Amino acid sequence: MNHSTLSRRHWLRRSGAGFGTLGMLGAMQSSGILQAGQGEPSDAGLHHAAKAKRVIFLFMNGAPSHVDTFDPKPELQRREGESPPDDISGKKRAGGMMPSPFKFAKHGECGMEMSELFPNLAAHADDLCMIRSMHTDVPNHEPGLLLMQSGHQQPTRPSLGSWLSYGLGSENENLPAFVAISPGLPVVGPQLWSNAFLPGQHQGMEVDTNKKAVSELIANIENPNLDPQRQRRSLDLLDQINRLHQQQRSGDRALETHIRAMELAFQMQSVASEAFDLNRESAATQAAYGDSVYGRSCLLGRRLLERGVRVVQVFYVHKNSKQPWDTHSNNNAGHQKLCADSDRASAALLTDLKQRGLLEDTLVIWGGEFGRTPYSQVDKSKDLKKAGRDHHHTGFSMWLAGGGVRAGTTYGATDDLGMHAVEDRIHVHDLHATVMHQMGIDHTRLTYRYSGRDYRLTDVHGKVIEGLIG
Repeated sequence: MNHSTLSRRHWLRRSGAGFGTLGMLGAMQSSGILQAGQGEPSDAGLHHAAKAKRVIFLFMNGAPSHVDTFDPKPELQRREGESPPDDISGKKRAGGMMPSPFKFAKHGECGMEMSELFPNLAAHADDLCMIRSMHTDVPNHEPGLLLMQSGHQQPTRPSLGSWLSYGLGSENENLPAFVAISPGLPVVGPQLWSNAFLPGQHQGMEVDTNKKAVSELIANIENPNLDPQRQRRSLDLLDQINRLHQQQRSGDRALETHIRAMELAFQMQSVASEAFDLNRESAATQAAYGDSVYGRSCLLGRRLLERGVRVVQVFYVHKNSKQPWDTHSNNNAGHQKLCADSDRASAALLTDLKQRGLLEDTLVIWGGEFGRTPYSQVDKSKDLKKAGRDHHHTGFSMWLAGGGVRAGTTYGATDDLGMHAVEDRIHVHDLHATVMHQMGIDHTRLTYRYSGRDYRLTDVHGKVIEGLIG
């Protein structure tokens, strides 16, 4: 080989054609930070027997209203129009107490009360672990999203999916451990699936389900210049050059991340065409999920989970809407539409996982960054028909299913008006600690030393909620 005419940079440029470019992108974004990181997981692998092998987080961007969905409050009907308590935030734009127009009924052998907005999910009442006592630190989207996704309000920490990937590794050499399905750009954006200071291979791979064809879902899935055999030889040679380069630069973890990303990208070229092709599903299965963007996202999520992807994050966003559930106006009409879509696909996912024997060791999480106020938010016209609900962080609902959680259980409670979590309160840190516990990780032991300090997902907070575990 003529080193004067064929440099390492030249080989990197030529062999990077195709899907390798996408694989390298996440690694390159973290290059400077990665060099400051130290070592492999401090206490990697399972700390105890895992009840969940994989997790899918169905994230309702913008925050659903708990009093319209999973937390019935008949007291609101009796106190309709009354002024909200003096201790609320944003009182200047608050109207009176606003009861839900939607009927609640008990479902399943457990008698779980749910809104009429979720008729399909109601059939899974005995599979759900309903949390009615969630609370978080702030009622603003940006810090609320970051806290729910990364355990910290500032955009400098690894996401939940990245921590799980870092601690447990991948179950599949041909697909990433963590995939973020986001058919639009949420508030805060890619930071929600970022690896931050963790090694670059733990960043979530972003997929846009506005597209249907595999070639559009994943950019550059095919190399237009080289067939697989020639590309394999090219990549092997590039690997040899990289290793020679690495020998002279011990401790360069960024280069190791590049090498891993290139290899994974090449492997995905042969596997992704099958894994991401929803047309391989039966017409009946596709119809069950529905032909909405969220429906396709949930179906793709199931296909990835059963092929060894450890963490799937499904963001309920639209191409032109960062936070569809942010119903500051027309709350009732908005929730009718949003819940119909979410109900159908979420219930189809549970049915599908159960039929395939996957629900038992797949943890499903549903919820948003906080809840919405039990009182109305009105505009200058004071038109109550168009009333919305404001952000609300002191009490809201989420549900879990599968993965060893206590099925058919309603856990915790808010007060009679749905204002504050008052019984068996669960903070976001507690939720993260419990999720990691179900995946076999002690949240206090999985740390990463960066910039002279040991970091963990839950920082110095969080406790495992035994009442959620079956």
